[in-house]
Amino acid sequence: MTSIHPSIPRTTRRLPPLSSLRAFEAAARHGSFKRAADELAVTPTAISHRIRVLEDHTGLRLFVRQVRQVTLTDAGAQLYPVLRQGFDAIESVLARLTQTNRRDRVTVSATHAFTAKWLVPRVARFQALHPDIDLQLHASNETVDLDAHGVDIAVRYGNGPYPGLAAEVMFADAYAPVANPMLGVRSVTDLQTVPLIHFDWKKASAANPTWETWFARTGLAWHPSRGQLRYSDDGHAIQAAVAGQGVALLSLALVAEEIAAGYLVQPFGPAIPGYTYHLVMRADPQPSAAVLAVADWLRHESQPCKPEQSAIL
Repeated sequence: MTSIHPSIPRTTRRLPPLSSLRAFEAAARHGSFKRAADELAVTPTAISHRIRVLEDHTGLRLFVRQVRQVTLTDAGAQLYPVLRQGFDAIESVLARLTQTNRRDRVTVSATHAFTAKWLVPRVARFQALHPDIDLQLHASNETVDLDAHGVDIAVRYGNGPYPGLAAEVMFADAYAPVANPMLGVRSVTDLQTVPLIHFDWKKASAANPTWETWFARTGLAWHPSRGQLRYSDDGHAIQAAVAGQGVALLSLALVAEEIAAGYLVQPFGPAIPGYTYHLVMRADPQPSAAVLAVADWLRHESQPCKPEQSAIL
């Protein structure tokens, strides 16, 4: 192995075990084997044993052991400041190095579909703005506990409220029929000739934006086509629509990229209201600068997603 400093001759250090030096320094600083043991998470007996090893190694008596305290001998008094300064120097350099290399990481949790269809396409813009922050996306369709999962920010979909958390509205969602343009769907009457793509909401509610709700709110008769496709995940329903399997009633926020790219079209309206996306954080009076930066970025990105009220029934 090549020496880090080739000009310096290689030597063998004749030092006692590091554990004995740490035990001695802590005991000397506290004037107590017990307090040294508490600091190093060992027993007082272990501290006494390690110091005995050091004394045997050096052939020196380092402490005068008394009933409730220990005091340094002359030899111990000479050794202590050298070790203290050495450990202080090591701690200072390590703190500086780790601080220099440490990067801020912020974890954002959202549903699988929102993560894939809304967050991921925008990550490059965040990285361009904040190259010093590591953004970690946590996808889950379950409501995660921010503390238990180490999550800094969650995007929640619903009406709220969210007790014990700081929550604010990002944007209200809207749903409308979308289809692959190759299907040639242009009017409501075409819905009778193509399959309708459904996805099943986790919780049943009359407020869920479904095909039945869309027909009821538009005042049109509900005449389902013979072929119906049902998915348990809205991300799969989006993929099915892009693949041309039928017409789907989907979140316009989640299919914005597909519409912009021409993979899907919204042949007719109206759009009906969905739920609301909320930005949720811990009720922390002083979140980190990195968390605040991610929250500001999410607010900025959500502005174009706020639908025109006239487009929603």
